Amino acid sequence: MSVEGINGVGKTTVARALAAWLGERCLLLAELTDQPGDTLPGRVISALAANDDVCLRTGHPVVETLALLALKVREVERLAAYPATCQVVIEDRGIDTVAVCQAAILCAQVPDADPAHVARHVLSSVSRWLPLPDATVLLTGDREVCMRRFAERIGRTLAPQDLRVIEQAAALYTGLAAAEPHRYTVIDTAGRSAEAVADAVGALVQDLVKQREADYGA
Repeated sequence: MSVEGINGVGKTTVARALAAWLGERCLLLAELTDQPGDTLPGRVISALAANDDVCLRTGHPVVETLALLALKVREVERLAAYPATCQVVIEDRGIDTVAVCQAAILCAQVPDADPAHVARHVLSSVSRWLPLPDATVLLTGDREVCMRRFAERIGRTLAPQDLRVIEQAAALYTGLAAAEPHRYTVIDTAGRSAEAVADAVGALVQDLVKQREADYGA
């Protein structure tokens, strides 16, 4: 399961709370930007962030997209090394993040391109090597509140071009969720505590585990 949404909506808080609740049954895959700097993913992210851009823009969006996709594929390839007792894998941002954010960045340089088409193309292309999550939770919320939280967390004011990327990503998430209701579950965080949101996601996980057990039992 991946937990998706725009910056500042509370993905990491919910993912960590859910992983703590599930305990040994769960493996939490941290957001790529939270990887230690002495690891391969950390070094790649550091290279993409060399210009101090909050959206990891280096001026070469195709290269950036391929690098991020490669890191996500590598994550899945390494799952075989984890114990069989792990029933649930929680991704703090999954492949959908790469698709929507990079589509927004790519299309900013090509005004005639359709961001929704680009996002779907990224997901379709990478599916040859990387299965889509069994379930994707899209957290939504008041965009101004989310942007304020994000700016406070990184300690800087978001530039207009940053806001445009995030706004475009939000629209693309909404479009994907509407097109794939079998995979996406949308949870509105507005006015809800992090604990309440985590409980809602936890109930979804329980249902998925029960369904998976029933399928295997059959």
